[in-house]
Amino acid sequence: MIPTIQLHPAITVIGRCQAMTFANDLSVVLWQGFMPRRHEITNRLGDDLYSVQIYPEAFDFGMHTTFTKWATVPVNCGVAIPEGMEVLEIPEGLYAVFTYHGIPAHAGPFFRRIFTEWLPASAYVLDDRPHFEILGSLYKHNDSSSEETVWIPVKPNQGN
Repeated sequence: MIPTIQLHPAITVIGRCQAMTFANDLSVVLWQGFMPRRHEITNRLGDDLYSVQIYPEAFDFGMHTTFTKWATVPVNCGVAIPEGMEVLEIPEGLYAVFTYHGIPAHAGPFFRRIFTEWLPASAYVLDDRPHFEILGSLYKHNDSSSEETVWIPVKPNQGN
């Protein structure tokens, strides 16, 4: 599990969001509400989908700690926002980028390894910015051969 470290530019996304916990994961409901309406968003930047997580500062990744998840698409700035959707600005920043293969329901161990093995052994710490997955052309909904990129916001560990 070796990521690439990349600078992701600032990006604007439009979509729907939902507060949830890991114990009460409402991702399926969120995406089911978003996908039929994504065509209403004009000036999309390609066909990629962004699954974005906004965690509160000092988030403990506990099963019952609330965070906000977004189902979005990237857009050019200044586009009309369809009714019932919101805009989110993701600032430029450094990310550890991993590739995940498989279905989302089986991703738990993959993410645990990032936060309990890779991150503590790396020269980085989490940064307080959005986490996201890019669901591109290799993403296949609920297919074991699916692939997505996982972007974890990091900054150099000043304690190292």
